[in-house]
Amino acid sequence: MKTHKVLSALVIILLAALFIVSNSSTVLAQSTPQQTDVKEDETNLDTQLYLIVATNQSVDEEKLPASLDGVVKQLRTTLPFKNYRLAATLINRVKNEGRLDLSWIGGPLASAVGSSSAVTPSFSQFKVRMVKLTKNSAGEPVVQMLGFNFGARIPIQVGAVAVSGGVPATNYEPTGLATDISIREGEPVIVGTLNVGPSGDAIILVVSAKRTSR
Repeated sequence: MKTHKVLSALVIILLAALFIVSNSSTVLAQSTPQQTDVKEDETNLDTQLYLIVATNQSVDEEKLPASLDGVVKQLRTTLPFKNYRLAATLINRVKNEGRLDLSWIGGPLASAVGSSSAVTPSFSQFKVRMVKLTKNSAGEPVVQMLGFNFGARIPIQVGAVAVSGGVPATNYEPTGLATDISIREGEPVIVGTLNVGPSGDAIILVVSAKRTSR
């Protein structure tokens, strides 16, 4: 009889212990924080590349965008050119820490030399390996453009125009610039100057970038 009571007590104690352990595991499982997904950076930037042609030729100088007033003032102070015209404006959107790569065919980037009125196109390419938002040593927001690369093939007339009105002989000569830069967000800056053609013209590269509002 006593043995039966002892066994019954042991069974009760064992069941109670199992119940306590089971409840403890449930509490621990409920208190374990759930792992949250890391949100992807969805910040985008609008980039603007301006190609300004500086020349001493007599041309009709167009009004440049107001956003480039500071750049034009700097150019007139530092470069000995009479006129400036905007050859191209390229606006593109790129993801933060993303890349940019575009190619296009445009009009002549240098003034025509000689009597030919034929319009010969130029071929250009603009690449940035990474566009990245960061901060400078003063804690100000800046945009890094790593692997900034601009290249163009400029048509250079190497032969006289035929009396019959034929097309003059033309060679395409490459020109370009590659660098890494950091710019203040939303502030146009001069990246570089490229001399092109026998006319003595120059292509001036101006770039800006800022976060999109939406």
